[in-house]
Amino acid sequence: MGEHVKTRTYTSSLRAQQAERTRGAILDAARSLFVTQGFRRTTVQQIADRAGVNIDTIYSAVGRKPALMRELVETSLSGQNEAVPAQQRPYVQQIREAATAGEKIDIYAEAIAEIQQRMAPIFLALRDAALSDESCRALWKEISERRARNMLEFAADLRVTRQLRADLDDQRVADVIWSMNAAEYWVLLVEERGWTPAEFRSWIADSWRRLLLAS
Repeated sequence: MGEHVKTRTYTSSLRAQQAERTRGAILDAARSLFVTQGFRRTTVQQIADRAGVNIDTIYSAVGRKPALMRELVETSLSGQNEAVPAQQRPYVQQIREAATAGEKIDIYAEAIAEIQQRMAPIFLALRDAALSDESCRALWKEISERRARNMLEFAADLRVTRQLRADLDDQRVADVIWSMNAAEYWVLLVEERGWTPAEFRSWIADSWRRLLLAS
C-alpha cells in the first residue's frame, strides 16, 4: 500500500514538472514572437509551432493571447514562474527593513535595473498591443496604475526616515520615481544610448538621492 502511494506521488510530481516545462516553453515562445513581430501579427499557431505543442495545450496551460501577455508581464516583474505581489518580493522586504532613505533608494535602483532587463521588451510590446487590442489596453492601464500606487507606498516608506525634502509631498516623490523607473526610460538610455545596466542603476540611484533627499 505504501509503495503504491509513493509511486502515485512520484508520477504526479513528474507530471507537474512536465506541465511546468511545457508552460515555460509556451511563454518563451510567446515572448520571442511578441517582442520581435508584435502582438497583433503573432498567431497562437505560431506560438504553438515555436513551443512544439498544439494549440489546445496553449489554451489549457495558459490561455489565449491576452492571457499569455499578462503572464509574460507578471513573470517579468516577479522574476519567477508566477505572479508575485509586490509586497512579497524580496527586494521590497529589504527596502522596508533598510534604515535610511539612501539605502532604500539603492536597493530599489538595483532591483529596477534587474527587472527592466526582463521587463522592458515585453512592456513595450504590451504598449504597442494596447493601441489595437482592448484586453491589452486594459492590462496596460492596470499595470500603469498599479505601478503608480506602489510608488506612493515607496514614497511613504521614504518619508518615514524623515530624510526627504520638506518641499516635496509624497505624490511628487512618487511621480518622479514612477517616471524614471519606466521601461521607456530604460530603453532610451540602455538600448538606444548604450548604457550598461550597472550605469543605469548608478544613475537613477544618484539622481533620486539628489532630487528627493534633503541635503
